[in-house]
Amino acid sequence: MERLLIADDEEKIRAVIRKYAEFDGYEVVEAHDGMEAVEICRREKIDLIILDIMMPELDGFSACREIKRKKNIPVIMLSARGEEYDKIHGFELGIDDYVVKPFSPRELMMRVKAVISRNKTDISKNEVFNAGGLTIDFSGRIVSVDGKRVNMTPKEYDLLFYMVRNKNIALSREKLISEVWGYDYFGDDRTLDTHIKLLRSGLGDYRKHLVTVRGVGYRFEEKI
Repeated sequence: MERLLIADDEEKIRAVIRKYAEFDGYEVVEAHDGMEAVEICRREKIDLIILDIMMPELDGFSACREIKRKKNIPVIMLSARGEEYDKIHGFELGIDDYVVKPFSPRELMMRVKAVISRNKTDISKNEVFNAGGLTIDFSGRIVSVDGKRVNMTPKEYDLLFYMVRNKNIALSREKLISEVWGYDYFGDDRTLDTHIKLLRSGLGDYRKHLVTVRGVGYRFEEKI
């Protein structure tokens, strides 16, 4: 049985999520602020965190940062704000999904199921890809640019690895979302654009490998 941590300062929201989570067979732990969430993750086994941004003591972004320093626990972030800046900041911290309030509890549970399923799947293979100074170690989940390791979020790794394994092929936005996020992903394709933007930033001079195919999606071009 997977254990979910629900961290939100609103008791009613925690209660609703707990009701649906327990109905789906999850064990639930609650935290009313970011500091308590960090402490729970330090001493207990948690399989996924549903983390609100606006909380007392320690906000969700700061709590996520502290937790990720010690443990690589999947995070779904909740927020009443849907600005792109907040989403980008969350993905840069390594979150797996971003849900804007008000939300459907049933949809949230589908997202929880999808994230847990993705994190259970080992997509790595024992192979290394090189393109000039860009090196991608699939088995070690390591990306290096001119000998320097690039830190990426789990979803950035998944997206880059999938595109490289399907290099020189124009991949539609729908194909990328279904293959990387899952067929039951409920978000919109702006999440894909955000991750492409983050990947290009991390790859530096090698960002040119990620080619935008107008009207279709994206392609990883092996030779540039």
